[in-house]
Amino acid sequence: MDLSRPRCRLWRKLVLVASLLACGITQASSQMYISPDPFTGFKGFWSLLTVNNAPKDVQEYSWHRGTNDTEENLIISYNTTSHSQQNGPMYSGRETVSGTGALQIKDSQLNDTGNYTVRAAAVNDTQRATVWLEVRVFETPGISVNTSYAVLNVDSVAAICQTNDTNVQWYVGYTQVSSYERMTISPDTKTLIIKRVRSSDSPLQCGIQVFSEIIKKSEPVYLTVTYGPSYATIFSTPVNYQGILPAEIGSQVKMECYSDGRPQVKYRWIHNISVLSVSEKNITLPSLTWDQMGRYRCIAENPATHEVLYDEVQVQTHMPSEAYPRGQHLSTPPGIPHHGVSRGQRHHLWISASQHDQMLLHQVPEALEAMSAHPRRTLLCSHSFL
Repeated sequence: MDLSRPRCRLWRKLVLVASLLACGITQASSQMYISPDPFTGFKGFWSLLTVNNAPKDVQEYSWHRGTNDTEENLIISYNTTSHSQQNGPMYSGRETVSGTGALQIKDSQLNDTGNYTVRAAAVNDTQRATVWLEVRVFETPGISVNTSYAVLNVDSVAAICQTNDTNVQWYVGYTQVSSYERMTISPDTKTLIIKRVRSSDSPLQCGIQVFSEIIKKSEPVYLTVTYGPSYATIFSTPVNYQGILPAEIGSQVKMECYSDGRPQVKYRWIHNISVLSVSEKNITLPSLTWDQMGRYRCIAENPATHEVLYDEVQVQTHMPSEAYPRGQHLSTPPGIPHHGVSRGQRHHLWISASQHDQMLLHQVPEALEAMSAHPRRTLLCSHSFL
């Protein structure tokens, strides 16, 4: 079978079509036309419609909404001689025309979508061109987290970017991050895991690259990083020293507990072995009585982290320092729970004594001799671990 003749006819047809297309392109290139800028057509950004192949002696460019260049459709016109602009009925306040006839639309909106016609009026010629502009909305990625509450330096947080894009960028505290020891980005870039979360790890955002210089970010997700308390300290008037608050009967005593934490810590007070109804950070004793003497403990508790710290002071009448035997070391007696304390935390050691003996001890130094005669009746004192 001879296939050479049909092949020849096919090639001749292809050459003919290619010639016609080339001719059409040459003819079209001599006509005025409009080309949108590559970044044109996104809500909230500039849209730029550039005029190409306009007559060299153009005296006026006029832009119109729609396919007709009528006066009622006029947006704006620009006179190349006087360099003046004239606004038309369709002018929104966001349009300007450059010296080369390009239409610039600031802060493009969805209702800017439609046909735009430009008329270039020259000395001996007037040309028109129409283009369709479609304003779109950038895809805004969504973001979700497994929890919005985390304990400082303890918990981990996982965030997922809800997008079909495969090149997700992550932002922690408004700063772009990449995988390292404490943060891990999944191979598909859609998941971020933060270990041992910190207060600075908020807010979280993911972003996708729309153009080379334009990143569309998700709404920020804020984390509540809980912590504390890291300390609990009682300040008082009169001033307490190493847990001893000296005060006279009938005088005013003020105690205020200071602590840190997020959310705000809750306070409880214990007087000797009785839980007080006070839930504030401060206690005021307007006129000190004998019944109000003794140990006051402030407990600071964070309901989110479940961390609990305390501090305590001993309210007593003044006792000279020389009344205490030098070098005496007291240990926690049997039956009294011993709490581990960190360096610098005040911890009070108690040895059982009747209230009468305690009061007597605060009044007269000679009570020390009575204590030595009765081993079970001992001194209530304060010890600070350093």
